[in-house]
Amino acid sequence: MPTLKTLLQNGGRNLSEYESKKVLASYNIPVTNEMILSGAGDLQEAAAKIGYPMVLKACSSEIVHKTEMGLVQTGITNLNEAKSAYDFIIEGMKKTGGNVLAQEMIKGKRELVVGLVHDPQFGPCVMFGLGGIFTEVLKDVSFRVAPVSRSEALDLMNDIRGKKILDSFRGMPPVNRDLLADIITAVGKIGLDHDMVQEIDINPLIISKGEPIAVDAAIIMKQNQP
Repeated sequence: MPTLKTLLQNGGRNLSEYESKKVLASYNIPVTNEMILSGAGDLQEAAAKIGYPMVLKACSSEIVHKTEMGLVQTGITNLNEAKSAYDFIIEGMKKTGGNVLAQEMIKGKRELVVGLVHDPQFGPCVMFGLGGIFTEVLKDVSFRVAPVSRSEALDLMNDIRGKKILDSFRGMPPVNRDLLADIITAVGKIGLDHDMVQEIDINPLIISKGEPIAVDAAIIMKQNQP
């Protein structure tokens, strides 16, 4: 599996979602089962590998807000729907270019965010909080300076106002806090291992049957900040 160093040899560019998840996976962070499509002809292979329901989404380091642009198509249940979604996404990427990513559809009502920002004064700082499309509205997040130990990661979970969402909730099992702590710790390690990383954004980190899994991710490099 490619390392971050390998993925960034092409001029230190920002990573696409697919590439970002490859980096996360190399640090044992759970990610979705997915496949880059080279064309519509790959849809049958993707369906066989991933299964239905499936998600198709634009995959480009140039596209930040895929959902707002309609470039994330969820709940695809057959090949005809997949072909229509593929064509729609390709049309939407005419100006930016990029690939189409086929991804398993993770079902879970709880969404978290784990991230990292390289602060000029403190260095890599890890962020944890409530995720999904309302992250910027709720602003229920907490930070720790990396490295983040397991005990610090567990403390970080208790810092947010909505911490009860991690417990048994409306018939849903409690979140696997040990695995979540591993993810938080690993994100800090990526920032420490690779000084060229400016930001990491794992959002959403969906809780499915109590287990956190990275459904979307982005890694931004220092020289490519807006």
